[in-house]
Amino acid sequence: MPKSNSKIEQYHLHKLHPEMLQFELYSLKEYRKKSGEKAAIPHSHSYYQIIWFFNGGGTHTVDFKTYEIKDNTILFITKDQIHSFDDDLEIEGWLIHFNESFFMHSDVDIFLKYNLFNSQQNPCYPINNDSCDVVNNYIKLIKKELDKRGSFGYEDVVRFLLKAMLINLERIHQKDATKKIELNSQYELQFFKYKELIEAHYKDGFSVNYYADLLHISSKTLTTITKNIIGKSPSQLIAERIILEAKRLLRFTSLQIGEIAFKIGFDDASYFVKYFKRHVGSSPKSYREASS
Repeated sequence: MPKSNSKIEQYHLHKLHPEMLQFELYSLKEYRKKSGEKAAIPHSHSYYQIIWFFNGGGTHTVDFKTYEIKDNTILFITKDQIHSFDDDLEIEGWLIHFNESFFMHSDVDIFLKYNLFNSQQNPCYPINNDSCDVVNNYIKLIKKELDKRGSFGYEDVVRFLLKAMLINLERIHQKDATKKIELNSQYELQFFKYKELIEAHYKDGFSVNYYADLLHISSKTLTTITKNIIGKSPSQLIAERIILEAKRLLRFTSLQIGEIAFKIGFDDASYFVKYFKRHVGSSPKSYREASS
């Protein structure tokens, strides 16, 4: 893959117009024809994206994995993920965009954000005919409500419909999960809040103790939580997020190793190289060459 680019192109939804509805629904075919070749180049968004492909065929790449599209495939793209469409401009389906602010930040919203949109193992899966009917009904209701832009309470109606649709999709998602996560304990809620803090501060070099203080718990309790929920230490989760960003920049940009180190919070490029090698097993340079 050529890497003449010094940055990953990122697109925004109504960034200059916070007064607008922070949500949009598009025909996938119309959107692809409008976006042309741009959408086939690896890029990211500052918003969340749900793609429903009606028909099988072709592929879609998310970060470092390419998925084969089957009939009625649902794909969840979280903000800042790198993804790209294939060259098919005739693909049928729906495309939903919404900003972080459109989440209501309740316990369930945090759960959906970090389980449905951040599922590295299963972000893309086909749904059966009954599930298609359910999702399609929600989209019809959303589309109908979008035609009433400006009417009393329309924004809340769209938000509640989106949330109900996501809950139903998560129920489908969990049917195939090896370990189901439910919001039935304080541990699980604290875990997702910790993930949210990592996302906001992974470049800042905060210690596990500092994150624990932000959560008003001890570092020992935080370790118990992460070990119980995902079988990993708090420091492992921080390292995974740092390494993920490093891999994205190494694979999708032409930035120098030192520039990448600085972008993700390292003052010393040589320390970044050692850190990367310790967690990945190869140097940043070797990883870049192999991924190309």
